[in-house]
Amino acid sequence: MGVVDRKQELFENIVRLRRAGRRLLGDRDIAAVRVTLERELGETVSRRLAARVLGVSHTALDRWIKEGDLPVLYSSQGRLEVPVPALLDLYEAVETERSERPRRHPLTATMARRRDAARRLHVDGLSNVGKRSGHDRARTRGLAYHRAVARGLRRPMVAEARHVLFRWQEQGRIDKRYAERWERLLDRPIPEIRRALMDESPDADDLRQNSPFAGALSEPERRRIVREVV
Repeated sequence: MGVVDRKQELFENIVRLRRAGRRLLGDRDIAAVRVTLERELGETVSRRLAARVLGVSHTALDRWIKEGDLPVLYSSQGRLEVPVPALLDLYEAVETERSERPRRHPLTATMARRRDAARRLHVDGLSNVGKRSGHDRARTRGLAYHRAVARGLRRPMVAEARHVLFRWQEQGRIDKRYAERWERLLDRPIPEIRRALMDESPDADDLRQNSPFAGALSEPERRRIVREVV
């Protein structure tokens, strides 16, 4: 099996484990296996592989990237690659589009929906409170971002945040104090999580600096917040 084939297999198995983790919330065995596969796959994948799993040409994928619909990062080898979390979200959205609304170009329809969602964001409502409270730009954007997450929060998003937190703990990327606070919060009902994400207190600001919801919004939504929240 070639390298690209192996990476595609890893990616597809991660998708399966992600779905299983939603059905069996809190199953640490599923989370541990997924972390192992994610470690082997890496934090980013080549644009070639991303195009392949999405069923589009490399040229089409680069067009979506250039237009700001999909994020890219420099890999450790200095290549522009697609972050795995963003690709997972987009892949599942495209699969849902295929199953619920069969059409010739499901990725195009998915991207259009994401752009529409970004246009519908009431950015002033997300950030005005932060401005009045004297937040600096980074904290104001962090508050606006999490207010947008809170408005669309669903159980699958909480499940993914749980996994991100588990992975960070396994990798030693989050202080134990913050990890424990997030664990307690993610155990609460959705309305309580929403309120916590939107809280403007300094304590909530501090918690958002280590948020497992980073990446929960689409790239068009994230870009709009960064562009308009100043």
